[in-house]
Amino acid sequence: MFKSSKSGNGKINPDTTDTLIGEGTIFEGKIKSEASIRIEGSIIGDIMSSGDVIVGENGVANSNIIARDLVLAGQLNGDVEARGKLTICASGVLNGNITAQSLIIESGGVFNGSSKMAASPAPAAQSQKELKATS
Repeated sequence: MFKSSKSGNGKINPDTTDTLIGEGTIFEGKIKSEASIRIEGSIIGDIMSSGDVIVGENGVANSNIIARDLVLAGQLNGDVEARGKLTICASGVLNGNITAQSLIIESGGVFNGSSKMAASPAPAAQSQKELKATS
């Protein structure tokens, strides 16, 4: 009856959207998910996702969010830690501090807070090895 988002090895694919907070829904509490989360309604509480978090145009999140990537088309009041890319769409409003590897703010998007760009650990580690090899 329901499709399984698990792959053959028993792990959940973080590229699939497993959780949807629909328009007209108000959710209070913490969410922790191995897959991606889409918010079209309202949420009050922290969000941790191994996948992506998408806040739709009508979505409102009063949350601190930790995710792989974040796409913000609605409103977010809280801090963000994106291991990858944070995109604030033209209709997006972010009131809070961010840490991300990549930040994209489309024309019309609003960001009130401070940002910190996290360096990717893989290239830095590789360049350290290359320096040692050439010494």
